[in-house]
Amino acid sequence: MRWVLPEYFQDVLPPEADKLERLRRQLLDVFRLHGYQLVVPPLVEYLDSLLTGAGQDLRLRTFKLVDQLSGRTLGVRADMTPQVARIDAHLLNRQGVSRLCYCGAVAHTLPASLTASREPIQLGAELYGHAGIEADIEIIRLLADVLRIAEVPTSRIDLGHVGLFRALVGRTSLDDDAVRELFGLLQAKDVPTLSERLVPLDATVRSALLALPRLYGDATVLAEARRVLPDWPEVVAALDELDRIAAALPGLPISVDLADLRGYHYHSGVVFAAYGGHSPSALALGGRYDAVGQAFGRGRPATGFSLDLRELAQRLPAPDLPGAILAPASGPAGLKEAVSALRARGEIVVEALPGHEGSWGETGCDRQMVWHDEQWLVVSLEGEGAAHG
Repeated sequence: MRWVLPEYFQDVLPPEADKLERLRRQLLDVFRLHGYQLVVPPLVEYLDSLLTGAGQDLRLRTFKLVDQLSGRTLGVRADMTPQVARIDAHLLNRQGVSRLCYCGAVAHTLPASLTASREPIQLGAELYGHAGIEADIEIIRLLADVLRIAEVPTSRIDLGHVGLFRALVGRTSLDDDAVRELFGLLQAKDVPTLSERLVPLDATVRSALLALPRLYGDATVLAEARRVLPDWPEVVAALDELDRIAAALPGLPISVDLADLRGYHYHSGVVFAAYGGHSPSALALGGRYDAVGQAFGRGRPATGFSLDLRELAQRLPAPDLPGAILAPASGPAGLKEAVSALRARGEIVVEALPGHEGSWGETGCDRQMVWHDEQWLVVSLEGEGAAHG
């Protein structure tokens, strides 16, 4: 059983691997055309650096091991976003706006769902150095472009704001454990249990927290939120940001979910989740995380998103591409030149090795080169008719 992989780890075989790689190249080109520069962080880092600014959830998802050179604890990255924040804060040290992108495998101790891989391929983009919502709007537009180019229909992009929850619990004397419990109940929209836990709190805070799970829908929900939530400056500022973002993205399926508070200990403002492709879970997650860089000695405004390229690729149909062309290992003059010309046109040409007749279809060959009338022709592998000269 040496060939059996650990649970939730998979090999990617042809042609799925080809589809995955094509999508990776295509989306990284999209980032490049928008000014996002590619970075490649290491797979393994010292654990304290890897988990800087991250919440407990990321800590539990991270594989840990001991470095044989230093004796320190290492971690296998479970999320590349903190690594990119470290690169921006400490290595690049730019004064103005910095746009970075990345794509690489991460490892999770447990799968995110019953169908998820424990080795997602995380692709994302981050924008550093601009605190205004213009950065959030740019990132959400870029995410929408990525999903459109990947040909995954986007059914909705949910907006939320961690600042609302922070403003409400900040007016209480709850300890960290109690705040975490409320956070989990809101995420699960467990209103009965939430109502029980909120009994000791001030009536205004209790009413506002109970209102959050039902404040979801299209952008008109924000008007209802202004009516039922307290008129505190930080609450009004958060709702103003969401209003401005929704107004700036009229062509996108923007919706609102004020109980979606992912990453309470990580995110600092607007958060968003994109849904589509008949997936019950979000295809991409993102938001603002201004405080993460502080642990690396340089706190910078930051916003971005990431997605699992494996999951995205699975939702794409197999491309209708021509197969490879089988070329003889030797032949009349001009064979090498003819092969080079075909490859220059983007054709895959496989050189036949002796002793394997009848098996080349397994490698994706559907055509072959034949010498006919003093020229090389490409015909079907079965030899029926010339495809082109």
